[in-house]
Amino acid sequence: MSETVVPIAIGPTQPAPTLLEKAVTEGGATLSDLADARALIWAGGPGEFPERLPDSVEWVQLPAAGVEDWFTGGLIARHPKVLFTSAAGAFAASVAEHALMMLLAGVRYLPEHLRAGSWRQQDFFPHVGTLRGKTVTIVGAGGIGRALIPMLVPLGAHIIAVNRSGRPVTGPGIPPTVETISAEHVSKAWPRTDHVVVAAPATADTQHLISADVLARLKPSSWVINVARGSLVDTDALVAALASGAIAGAGLDVTDPEPLPDGHPLWVLPNAIVTPHDSNPPQLRFAAFADHVEANVVRFVEGRDLLAPIDPARGY
Repeated sequence: MSETVVPIAIGPTQPAPTLLEKAVTEGGATLSDLADARALIWAGGPGEFPERLPDSVEWVQLPAAGVEDWFTGGLIARHPKVLFTSAAGAFAASVAEHALMMLLAGVRYLPEHLRAGSWRQQDFFPHVGTLRGKTVTIVGAGGIGRALIPMLVPLGAHIIAVNRSGRPVTGPGIPPTVETISAEHVSKAWPRTDHVVVAAPATADTQHLISADVLARLKPSSWVINVARGSLVDTDALVAALASGAIAGAGLDVTDPEPLPDGHPLWVLPNAIVTPHDSNPPQLRFAAFADHVEANVVRFVEGRDLLAPIDPARGY
C-alpha cells in the first residue's frame, strides 16, 4: 500500500462514524473536506450533487449501478476531466438471487399455488415445470449476469449470455460451456430461448429491448424476468402478451412507469409477479456499496484501474 496521503471526501454530509468512512480509511486513504480532496465518494442523488467540483478532484464514486439519471441531468458531462465510477457489480449477488427467485416461482407455478383456496392438483400439474434442460437467455451479462449464471448452472439450465462484445463471459463458477453472443446478434437467441432475464443497463439502445416482436417470438411457456430498468421492456406489449397467454408470465422488480400506479393491469394479471424494486434493499445495499468503495479506494491509492468506470459515450 502506498504511503502517500490520498485525501478523499464523502458527501452528502454523513454522520460519523459510517461504513463509508471506514471503507475510505481501510482502503488506505484519509478523510478530507471536498476542497482538498482528490476523490469524492457520493452517497446521495444527482439533485444534491455539487454544481462545481474542485480542480483537485480526479475521481467520483457514484452510489448506484444504473446511472441514467446522472446523464439526463448532464452532470457527468459538466465534469469531463473527472473519472466517474458506478456501483455496477456491487449489488449483483442480491439482484441475481431475486431474479432466480422470480424465475423459479414462475416455472414452478407458485403464484397460482399462493392464490389457491382448494386442492387443485390436476389443474396445476400441466403447468409446473423445471429449469433443468431449459435455455435461459441473460440479456446483459455484466455483474448481475455473472452472479446469476453460477446459480442457474447447478439447476441444469443451459445459458445464453448476451453482452455488448460477444466475448466469452468468464468468472467464478462460470463454466466454459456457457454460450455467449453479442447484443448485435441477440435475435438469433430467441428461437432457442425458454426464459429471459433482463439485466442490461438502461440506454437509448436498450429502450424497449423486449418488444412486442421479441415477445411474439418467445414460447407460450416462457417467463420474462426484469431486474434491470423498466424501460427495457415495452410495458403495453408485455401486458398484451400476458393477457393473451402468448408467454407464461413475467417477474418484474422494475417497471415502466415506476412506481407502478395502483390499478395498473400488471397488479391484477395472475401471471405477473411484481416486486417494488426491492431486489437490493437498504439493509443489503449499504454494506455492499461500502465494500465496493473500499475496493476502489485501494485501487485508487495504488494507481490501478478502478472498478465500474463510466463511459460517457455509452451512457453507463
